[in-house]
Amino acid sequence: MTATRAFAAQSSSSPLVAHTIDRREPGPHDVKIEILYCGVCHSDLHTARGEWDGTKYPCVPGHEIVGKVVAVGAHVTKFKIGQRVGVGCMVDSCGECESCKAGLEQYCYPGNVGTYNGHDKHSGGHTFGGYSASITVTEHFVLSIPDALPLDAAAPLLCAGITLYSPLKHWHAGPGKRVGIVGLGGLGHMGVKIAHAMGAHVTMITTSPSKAHDAKSLGADAVLISTDKAAMKAASKTLDLIMNTVSATHDYNAYQRLLRVDGAQVLLGVPPTDMPPPAVGRMIGNRLTLAASTIGGIAETQEMLDFCAAHNIVSDIEMIRMDQVNDAYERMLRSDVKYRFVIDMATLKAA
Repeated sequence: MTATRAFAAQSSSSPLVAHTIDRREPGPHDVKIEILYCGVCHSDLHTARGEWDGTKYPCVPGHEIVGKVVAVGAHVTKFKIGQRVGVGCMVDSCGECESCKAGLEQYCYPGNVGTYNGHDKHSGGHTFGGYSASITVTEHFVLSIPDALPLDAAAPLLCAGITLYSPLKHWHAGPGKRVGIVGLGGLGHMGVKIAHAMGAHVTMITTSPSKAHDAKSLGADAVLISTDKAAMKAASKTLDLIMNTVSATHDYNAYQRLLRVDGAQVLLGVPPTDMPPPAVGRMIGNRLTLAASTIGGIAETQEMLDFCAAHNIVSDIEMIRMDQVNDAYERMLRSDVKYRFVIDMATLKAA
């Protein structure tokens, strides 16, 4: 084990502060990565503050990790020292269940191992994330970052990017499809960019008229203000697919009215409290689907990175120092970021 600098929350009510964790040295199939940048996801905040059940402390968040390989195990074949790599939301899975064998490690039947707050079978404790100087990960769960992508703006692709790419691909977004993206935040802005690159007609659905210009500059063909009752009524049955990125408790049934027959709304945010029940009558009457999705498997995540490189897609980011992360959490709660914070991990030592 190697003592490694990190930033951690010691309890649900304490800020993140400097902390030292132990990282394992690479085993035969492991890759050790020097972390250069780490995105800040809303899930980091929820977990650090104990808003989802089961947070283990000290908690070191961070699952949008990019950096370079500094050591490899003897049996590693896909990566070499100096290579640009990333780690997303998971670092292990059973590898034996139906989902894992199908490349759907995110849906591992026994449960995948989260990059942070998961069970660490190597130490017997829990996993620590990317708010740290380095991380050691099994080769299978390491991703190659294409040279065409700048490392800092590529970091959020490993969560926000794949969270949108996977369902857009699964529900066949593309030419001839009309796709709505609910919420213009870290997830939503990636949804607009990716759906547009897939060839779909994209409508940004937002409560904020002030976001219309930004949405169109990101690739939206239209903007629908969801608080405008007349506009919402006029848009009834105009969309084939809706990606709902809102993580606050809200009435998603209002968006179901926008779907054509056989349309689908996919929930991507995790609200802190239960959502209202579905309006089943409307669903039955139009053969609608209400679905949900999370990230993607390792092969699909690599596919997403390559797709983004081919289409010049990265996240719009605001770079912060490590010692600014607590302020960044407060700003996230106010939606005061366009559209993803990324930590420059070179600032960790000074912090």
